[in-house]
Amino acid sequence: MRIALLTLEGVAASRAVRRFIAADPGRLALVGLSDPFRREAGGALGQTLKRLGHSGPRIIPYLFLNFSAPRIAGAILPRTRPGEVDRTPIPRLCRELGVPVADVPDVNAPAFRTRLAESGAELILTFHFDQILRAETIGSVAAGGINVHPGLLPKHRGPVPTIHALLDDPVELGVSIHRLAPRIDAGALLAQVPMPDEPGLTALEAAARLHEAALPELERVLATVAAGGAAETPLPTLPYRGFPTSAEMRRLAAKGRRAAGWRDLAAALRLRA
Repeated sequence: MRIALLTLEGVAASRAVRRFIAADPGRLALVGLSDPFRREAGGALGQTLKRLGHSGPRIIPYLFLNFSAPRIAGAILPRTRPGEVDRTPIPRLCRELGVPVADVPDVNAPAFRTRLAESGAELILTFHFDQILRAETIGSVAAGGINVHPGLLPKHRGPVPTIHALLDDPVELGVSIHRLAPRIDAGALLAQVPMPDEPGLTALEAAARLHEAALPELERVLATVAAGGAAETPLPTLPYRGFPTSAEMRRLAAKGRRAAGWRDLAAALRLRA
């Protein structure tokens, strides 16, 4: 089954995504890359001000380490050698492996749907992707789409599920693989993998571990979808949990937990983008 993989570079998932690409590049019809600071989303300044106004200054380390630090590392550190999958930026890895790659400023634009059709993709896989696909985009490929979500659905719908998981009592971490639907994180569940919490684990580090933990189960799901035998479990739609408020970020700090920390900085420097 030919796959269109939609993703973006960031500490939360890029190592897992790079390993997925390298595991079987021949099945990838297209890799589409979103830019979290793209002009269509308000640019770097607009996005930062928006998040700062809603979540307060404690969200800045999470945003910087997830999205900006790997770019800085890629710009100033020596270029990695071919074959260093974990440390090779996604566009270069795709070029080395012969996988078509494209920027995706608007996933629902007619131009991108044309690109999907021309690629021959049969399934859309979103993996740490920050754009919401409309019904017509999901339906533009034969097998629809699936998403890898680093939270236990239906409880942790939204863009930063591990922050909300660390806010909860008790903390419940896990990764869900589910059908794409126009409503955010509301498609039928295909698989779920829990992960134990541990002291000092940050939200960003948890997201990275969960995306990597999803890989074996994702392979199983893809095989069953290709065979037409995937079991789908409809989920109740619980409230959407978006970026945390400044009060929630203060509560996270009061619990002795952080959205991001020094280990995430080390991961960003190793990652490069």
